[in-house]
Amino acid sequence: MSKQNIYLVGLMAVGKSTVGRMLAARLGYDFYDSDHVIEERAGANVSWIFDVEGEAGFRERETAVIAELTLLEGVVLATGGGAVLREVNRRMLASRGIVIHLDSPLERLLERTEKDKKRPLLSQGDPRETLSRLARERGPLYAEIADYRFVTDRQSPKALARAIEDALQQQQVL
Repeated sequence: MSKQNIYLVGLMAVGKSTVGRMLAARLGYDFYDSDHVIEERAGANVSWIFDVEGEAGFRERETAVIAELTLLEGVVLATGGGAVLREVNRRMLASRGIVIHLDSPLERLLERTEKDKKRPLLSQGDPRETLSRLARERGPLYAEIADYRFVTDRQSPKALARAIEDALQQQQVL
């Protein structure tokens, strides 16, 4: 029996990587973070890629990695927050596995990113304004492809991974 892939989408700092790693461990799946795969292959961090290649160059790399990783079986994939901006990415994610939208209140995202200097989109301007804009722009795209939505607020990543596993088992998709 094949294992349904699980893809986590949502804004930066919602906990996709942390929850994804825990969920993968619970399910005995392999875990991938698309941003980390891009960094490993480029030999540089996301900020550097944005600086040198621009967002368009980064998005090309991201699409290639998503295309490859979504063809694997039995994986939990944490995508970058902007992965849904390209229709081709949304199509691949929606058609090749279960998409889970992790969402979080703006205040919580601001707390989590307050001291983070590795997020290119938050490096200029007001972080509150930027996160609000990203939520408005990307929220409908996450909703368009999500099979499930979970709010990551004050519960632990471990409890959230358990809740996701329970929901998927209840729906008999695992």
